[in-house]
Amino acid sequence: MLGTLIPAFSWHHLNQWTISLVPNVFLLVFAAGYLWAQRRIAWPRARTVCFLLGLAVTFLAVESVIGVFDHTYFSVHMVQHLLLIMVAGPLFALGAPLELLYQVLHERGRAVLDGRVVTALLHPLVAFGLYLVFIPIAHLTSFYNLMLLHEPLHDLEHVAFLVVGYLFFRVAFGREHGVQLHPGLRLVFVMAAVPVDTFTGLALVSETKNPFPAYRHLAPSGASRLSILNDIHLGGVIMWIGGDVLMLLACIPITVIWVRYETRRTRVLDQELDALGL
Repeated sequence: MLGTLIPAFSWHHLNQWTISLVPNVFLLVFAAGYLWAQRRIAWPRARTVCFLLGLAVTFLAVESVIGVFDHTYFSVHMVQHLLLIMVAGPLFALGAPLELLYQVLHERGRAVLDGRVVTALLHPLVAFGLYLVFIPIAHLTSFYNLMLLHEPLHDLEHVAFLVVGYLFFRVAFGREHGVQLHPGLRLVFVMAAVPVDTFTGLALVSETKNPFPAYRHLAPSGASRLSILNDIHLGGVIMWIGGDVLMLLACIPITVIWVRYETRRTRVLDQELDALGL
């Protein structure tokens, strides 16, 4: 991949695609499996729509013009990352695929999902820890440069972003069985992760030289050191502002869930007080 110069981005590149067999096979398998499973039980249609939208966002992030230029521009790569972890991830969490799997499995399969290993992996602290650690490592260390140099590592990074995003937002939305946080704590859970995006974005904006040497070879033809550095700064702004905005948007449905929870709780308490004649 090194040494392959491509022209600088222009608007006529919007119709370019990078169609690959392996990711498409996985996307189709997940879509078919989910649709097959949801037909076996009474399953909310909204959850199916969310899951399919998550697959569509993943497809666009990886195989559209974003995937074409994700190795050329750091800013495009950052847009791709936000789409995977903060758009596709929440959509998958709203689709509740593990809850669907739990309902269609027999007793032995459910026992595996209820086992210690899976329960530990799905714990809120694990989800938060993964987000807290993975975001800075993926953008501020030499891992990012290695990913630029090795395509298989790049593909694994895409998968990691989807998994981390799904695990984080499944806790935030609380649509699947397992350890559940109070709706108010879910809001705190999400807001506590905002500084991670802010710190990562500001660290990139503060760079005084290109932290990823591979871009000297992967940047578009005619790119200067200054233009590469400016693009990294733009990527930092996207991570900082874009990441924070997406996190705040995720707080809207969580707040709605909290309000509904408190409304139901108040109604139950009122009924109990009425029964006691108080």
